[in-house]
Amino acid sequence: MSILVCGSVAYDSIMVFHDRFKNHILPEQIHILNVSFLVPDLRREFGGCAGNIAYSLKLLGSDPLIVATVGEDAEPYRARIRALGLREDFVREVPGTLTAQAFITTDLDDNQITAFHPGAMFHSHLNDVRTAAGAKLGIVSPDGADGMLRHAAGFAEAGVPFVFDPGQALPILGSEALLNCLQQARYCTVNDYEARLMCDKTGRSEEELAREVEALVVTLGAEGSRVHWRGEVFEVPAVQADAVVDPTGCGDAYRAGLLHGIVNGWDMRRSAQLAAVMGAIKIAHRGGQNHQPSRMDIASRYREAFREELW
Repeated sequence: MSILVCGSVAYDSIMVFHDRFKNHILPEQIHILNVSFLVPDLRREFGGCAGNIAYSLKLLGSDPLIVATVGEDAEPYRARIRALGLREDFVREVPGTLTAQAFITTDLDDNQITAFHPGAMFHSHLNDVRTAAGAKLGIVSPDGADGMLRHAAGFAEAGVPFVFDPGQALPILGSEALLNCLQQARYCTVNDYEARLMCDKTGRSEEELAREVEALVVTLGAEGSRVHWRGEVFEVPAVQADAVVDPTGCGDAYRAGLLHGIVNGWDMRRSAQLAAVMGAIKIAHRGGQNHQPSRMDIASRYREAFREELW
């Protein structure tokens, strides 16, 4: 019952600016922007959308299979994948490249400025999801543009339902490509900013985009999420986090909860509720892969938040 998780595998260099960006960026001088932020805190984490999603899926007891391309510097990440009990079948090394790397600076308001080097990720089209036997569900998350288009087409050809999660790749996907991926997908998930950008790029309203898929999930940060499902629209509240420590990877943890629910045949409300729990658990920890709740912990948080049993 494998879930094919297509997307980036990356090293994240995460820095914390002990102030607020807005105090140092002058709107009237934005055309000659030249700023420097002192970041006393720096750490290197294992990240990338595919890596983070697969990590949380493993915590939930699912069987994720990462579909990604990495560079010649990937052995530390490969060792981690093996240590987590994840498979490397579709983690392809591209000679002459570096693994994708993100340089993320977060301020005291949890705003983020990110510089991203794609490296081997630009070769993600070298993988072919059609060769993965036994896949029950997939996700096309931010990756090289050619890879995202190929994976979407591959899932559609193989008859494997998938979640389209364009995320940070929205700026590099044209309107035709976005609509094509959406029409091949069964589900789509974006945050509220990405939803507005997707509407602007395609010239369609959120409601019109939702009609292209069985479910469209729009996350709203601390306001929870809005779910379009089979002609119905409903809200799922956010789950209170123990602490707001680091937003990095929160959306990926949310998507893992969503995928786990879908692959187990749950309805979208219950799936989105589990997703909210996973996001709340992750945001209380630094980095995208350092939260370590047991399935019992997750069930307890779910019961506390929604007054019903999870499993």
